[in-house]
Amino acid sequence: MALALSTTGNTEILQIADAVAREKGIGREQVIEALENAIQVAGRRKYGHEHNIKAEIDRKSGEIRLYRITDVVETVENEVTQITLAEAKRRNKELEIGSAIKDPLPPIDFGRIAAQTAKQVIVQKVRDAERDKQFDEYKDRSGEIVSGTVKRIEYGNVTVDFGRTEGFLRRDELIPRETFRQGDRIRAYIYDVRREKSGPQIFLTRTRPEFMAKLFAQEVPEIYDGIIEIKAVARDPGSRAKIAVYSRDSNVNPVLSCVGVRGARVQAVVGELQGEKIDIIEWSSDPATFVVNALSSAEVSKVVLDEGKERIEVVVPDDQLSLAIGRRGQNVRLASQLVGWNIDILTEEVESNRRAEEFNSLSKLFTDALNVEEVIAQLLATEGFTTVEEVAYVPLDDLTSIEGFDENVATELRARARDWLEAQKKESEEKLRALGMDDKLLALGLPNDALIKLGENKVLTLDDFADLSSAEFKDFVPDSHLSPEEIDSMIMKAREHWFNEEK
Repeated sequence: MALALSTTGNTEILQIADAVAREKGIGREQVIEALENAIQVAGRRKYGHEHNIKAEIDRKSGEIRLYRITDVVETVENEVTQITLAEAKRRNKELEIGSAIKDPLPPIDFGRIAAQTAKQVIVQKVRDAERDKQFDEYKDRSGEIVSGTVKRIEYGNVTVDFGRTEGFLRRDELIPRETFRQGDRIRAYIYDVRREKSGPQIFLTRTRPEFMAKLFAQEVPEIYDGIIEIKAVARDPGSRAKIAVYSRDSNVNPVLSCVGVRGARVQAVVGELQGEKIDIIEWSSDPATFVVNALSSAEVSKVVLDEGKERIEVVVPDDQLSLAIGRRGQNVRLASQLVGWNIDILTEEVESNRRAEEFNSLSKLFTDALNVEEVIAQLLATEGFTTVEEVAYVPLDDLTSIEGFDENVATELRARARDWLEAQKKESEEKLRALGMDDKLLALGLPNDALIKLGENKVLTLDDFADLSSAEFKDFVPDSHLSPEEIDSMIMKAREHWFNEEK
């Protein structure tokens, strides 16, 4: 880049700007601004760095004008670059505070050192402009699949050449056991674009679920058109994946559309993912139906939902257990990721044994608490009663509807249940007093059984409780019926006095 220029009229500088703009693919104005910065640097070298030197290039003639800028201020702090309003008025009565005086400077010739400095400034400015252009080009492409060429491989990390810029594919974002060589074509998903000093950093992945979802969108026109929607994707990269799809058109089968004629569409995705097995599943708004679909080929006997804990219990025949769980738990793990709920797999035998244990435990509870014969306790358990509180406070009709229970029996059962609960409450209060539980913590509204377990773990004051995390609470009270949200809410309530004291 020749810089044998003077600050007189010169169309050559415009020709340089046009040539650099075409070569680098950036705006002509950006190059001219870079040249102005370079001329300002040269001007400061000649007239002194303490001066505020401004260069302007005429966009039509190429004439270069150099000025020394002096600011009009109320109080002068720098005599070189500032002037008082009174002094400025002597030169021009129309000047006001905040105005700038532009004094033309004589033309300068670029010597060898000045030209070299100017060249460095121009090169740096042009490079910055290139980087800004690259960042602007790719910042909105996050979430797209791009193709490039493997430029180099270092410690398993792959640098991908896109022509004007590069992408970075870390080793842990590559599908296990896949290898690339320099010059290989590669497709990847842009998951992040960051502006760095060295230029835009484009981060790529081939392992994330979004990559597979985008591949299906490229292969299945119905997804691209919005007829079929990808609801969820779960992957064990290079091994197995599950994708849940939903059709907005009742006449379009989402699973068959994604599979394609003779499996052509899904095989195209499988080929790109190094043979990864893909289960295509129909999405359902009903969690029970969705989890049955997600477990694929395993036969399901029963599904039990716990919406509060977002946990699903799936019962399968004994011979279906290994199929439902999958190798090393892969099938149930992917199904859990897909559905977004925790999934517990039980065999029919285990579930039957557990139900029998629960039934016997409930029967014993009712027998002891209500002081009734075992047959009555079993009837209560069979009818779905799970706690003494339910017996104590359910409407009388719910008890009298049980075969063999008349109004007298129902009334007596409710009375005995309430007496037992009152006795339990008094016993709990005595334990809490013996532990030395603080009244402020008692007033928080936690169940007595939870308070006793906290007290046994030396959580006795409001501050002790406020110091807990929800995980620590669950460690101390593992059988608590409180949800994580309720626990967090109570802990935050216990901390309120801290914030009030700070205020």
